[in-house]
Amino acid sequence: MIRAVFIDLAGVVYQGPALIPGSAAAIDRLRATGLPVRFLTNTTRTPRHGISAQLAAMGVTVADEELFTPARSACDWLAARGMSPHLLVHPALAEDFADCARGGPLAVVVGDAGEAFSYDAMNAAFRALVAGTPLLALARNRTFLDVDGQLSLDAGAFVAGLEFAARTQSLVLGKPSPEFYALAVSSVGCAADEVVMIGDDAEADVAGALAAGLGQAVLVRTGKYRPGDERAFAPAPSIVADDLAAAAEWIVSQR
Repeated sequence: MIRAVFIDLAGVVYQGPALIPGSAAAIDRLRATGLPVRFLTNTTRTPRHGISAQLAAMGVTVADEELFTPARSACDWLAARGMSPHLLVHPALAEDFADCARGGPLAVVVGDAGEAFSYDAMNAAFRALVAGTPLLALARNRTFLDVDGQLSLDAGAFVAGLEFAARTQSLVLGKPSPEFYALAVSSVGCAADEVVMIGDDAEADVAGALAAGLGQAVLVRTGKYRPGDERAFAPAPSIVADDLAAAAEWIVSQR
């Protein structure tokens, strides 16, 4: 039985500055069934309040407890260990780390820094890593769908480069981390196998969710989806739907 729904944002609910047609109504329909809805995003170019504001401007209201971001997980991880961030992130995301303690042992935190992935910034992170600093990856997605409609490099290639150069391994705090999914599951009051994930990334959203123990995962043909993605990673999606509206229709039909 499906008792909760997790939804990716970019490429599923909206693309760039616009809602994907039918997505707001699909969210309303899922909520009308009484199913708890959570939004799990690997977006690391926009701070938390910016994501909420963007959704609100599109007519989608998301409560604070419904939104799960890698930056929030990183802040919790750092606070639990009394550590401070060495940030290699997009300048806009820095505000999500403003309340982190300073002066403690460092951890390198890497997100999708965009043009801030300069040689100097990468080399500073590398030097911290070879000195023994741990590496936290907010996500290691391969690509994202850019505003021009083309795929662009995401943070994964830069994380892999730092791992290679510093001979270290990152701790991934966003999707597909099982801990990230488990944190969201703990907020909905049901078992992981009673949750369905909807996403456009066959690797992080779908295979990652199923590997983390979620019961089902829907791959939508919007956002970064490309034909053949459903066969590219294991576990395979439970179903492939045209968009969030079609995914919601399928979920309602299963109840």
